[in-house]
Formats: sequence, C-alpha cells, structure tokens
Amino acid sequence: MSEQNSGGIEFFAGLVIGGLVGAALALLMAPQSGEETRAQLRDKSLEFKDRAEEGVLEARQRAQTQLTSLQEQVTSLQGQVASLQEKGKETLEKGKQTATEAITRGKETVSQALNRGKDNAADA
Repeated sequence: MSEQNSGGIEFFAGLVIGGLVGAALALLMAPQSGEETRAQLRDKSLEFKDRAEEGVLEARQRAQTQLTSLQEQVTSLQGQVASLQEKGKETLEKGKQTATEAITRGKETVSQALNRGKDNAADA
C-alpha cells in the first residue's frame, strides 16, 4: 500500500515539475518583453505552487482517512480474535473434561471387569 502512495506522490511531483518547466519554457519562447515574461513566470509559479499545496492537502486528507479506516479495522479484528480465543479456550476445557470423564469411566469398567474375572475364578 505504501508503494502505491509513493508512486502517486512521485507522479504528482513529476507532474508539477514538468508543468513548471513547460510553463517556463513557453514563457521564455514567447515574443514578449522581459518584464511581462517575468510577471507571467511569477504568476504561473504561484499558480503551480497553489496547485501543489492543494494536492498535498488532498493527499494528506486521503491518507488520514485511510489511516482511520485501517485503525477501525484493526480494532474490529482484535475484538474478533479475542472472541475466537475465548471460544477456543472454552472448547478446549470442554474437551479436557469429556476426556477426563471418558478415562474415569474406562478405568471403572476395567476395574469392574477385573473384579468379575477374579470372582469367576474364585467360584470355579
């Protein structure tokens, strides 16, 4: 994402610089007096400066909007992760309890079978 923003900034900077160079060359090639040319250069440079400042402000606002959106998404995801973690812990505890109960029942069944086997051996 930062590569996209960087590319946009580089493109915008190139556009502004290219515009300034083009405007300066056009004014220098125009058949006017030096004073008129300097006035036009000054006006054009101020115009491009204003455009550049507007572009920077817009880019900053877009970046701030995206940052806010990303922060909200991160907060939401953190909540979801915490919820899933809690559910996972609950499921693990239930699984442990079920396994413990099954082991206990298995031990009791084996013990009862051994006792029956001993009783049958004693009766025989």
